[in-house]
Amino acid sequence: MNHSATDMSSSPLPEGGSRGEPTLAPRGAGGTAHPPLPEGGSRGEPTPAVKDGGCAAVPVITIDGPTASGKGTVAHGVAEALGWHVLDSGALYRLTALAAREQGVPADDAARLAAVAGGLDVRFEPGCIYLCGREVGELIRQEEVGNLASRLAALPEVRAALLARQRAFLRPPGLVADGRDMGTVVFPEAGLKIFLVADVGARAERRRKQLMEKGIPANLEDLLRDMRERDARDANRKVAPLAPAADARQLDSSSLTAGQTVQAILNIWRQAQAGR
Repeated sequence: MNHSATDMSSSPLPEGGSRGEPTLAPRGAGGTAHPPLPEGGSRGEPTPAVKDGGCAAVPVITIDGPTASGKGTVAHGVAEALGWHVLDSGALYRLTALAAREQGVPADDAARLAAVAGGLDVRFEPGCIYLCGREVGELIRQEEVGNLASRLAALPEVRAALLARQRAFLRPPGLVADGRDMGTVVFPEAGLKIFLVADVGARAERRRKQLMEKGIPANLEDLLRDMRERDARDANRKVAPLAPAADARQLDSSSLTAGQTVQAILNIWRQAQAGR
């Protein structure tokens, strides 16, 4: 299949959401954001729509891939086109990393880190993420926070603490979930699983441009080194390593714009639905 669909946007593929603003707030029809956790779900309790990764009657599209592959931007684009909710799971790990750093919790204290993850005082609004009442959307996108989040994500205790909270995002009319184990662990019964890849050089350049646009100095060689280290750490961790699900469709976004990648996924989804 030719994935170079008609160009909908000339913007590159930054990590973390449209215009670089991460949002976990699910989207309703027309892109309206709603509170991500239903009543009684503030501690990450799964809704009746999902149990142990089963998707019941609520459709799910998962988009997994390495850092800076563009999955955040693409997930938001697909969700907006379908009028579905969206989950940027990486933000939960980044929030855990930021909270742990601010509380002085060592990166190797799995029990305390799991407690931090399970007790996150967070609120999500369109374009904003609040931790303990203050906006931290930019803070959690710092490279050092991302690197720490990658280390914490290798801990089984932390992943278990966040699992139910991620599944609680599944609500009608549907969910687009991006991360590293959405299709393999969190939503294994998703109707469509995409594994988004891109050349590490292209990913590093995207991240550099994203940081420069925000006025943050960025060295390409440093970014390349960090990404290679994170890729290795994510792929080799013992619990939920970064890998495509057996039934995932792999899509290389190295030479695609955000709009082209979104359109390719929409085409795959609609073709699959037409063939049912």
